[in-house]
Amino acid sequence: MTRPGRSFFERDPQICARELIGCLFQWGDSAGLIVETEAYAEHGDEACHTFFRPSARDFVSRNPAGTAYVYLNYGMYWLTNVLCINPQTGNNGFVLLRALEPVQGISIMQKRRNKTKLTDLCSGPGKLSMALGIGKTDHGTDIADCFHPGKELPVAADRRIGISRAQELEWRFLEAGNPHLSVPFGKAK
Repeated sequence: MTRPGRSFFERDPQICARELIGCLFQWGDSAGLIVETEAYAEHGDEACHTFFRPSARDFVSRNPAGTAYVYLNYGMYWLTNVLCINPQTGNNGFVLLRALEPVQGISIMQKRRNKTKLTDLCSGPGKLSMALGIGKTDHGTDIADCFHPGKELPVAADRRIGISRAQELEWRFLEAGNPHLSVPFGKAK
């Protein structure tokens, strides 16, 4: 695998979400293998922010592929997404980073999360952002170069979770059986 870079995110979000599994995401002194993602489409996806937030549509129109879309979920947790812009098809959207397997900066992540067990550090999108120290000020940051080659992992597709609309879409990609997942494979409700 070569380093993803900006051109990696100039494709459909579903393709990017699948191919990010196994990549290393490096943020400051911390890093982890991406073991779970979720794709969201700009058009026709009722669960995507662009469906109901004009500010999200404006974000897509003003930023290049590989830009961080960070938002506060339920007033409690910052969630980290990467913008995907496909100039050929116009199938734009986001990839939510749902879970990482921590590999670097573990003591820093443990301190930020006030947890010691590795599987408690990044096993969900809010936990991941907290463990890495990603928050409001990182919204709009170019993160294309934060993704690095990792290792090839088997990828499974499952239903998206944590949303109330368009749950039936199998746009959650993961390494089935990995203990760092937010929700085990096949357990999406």
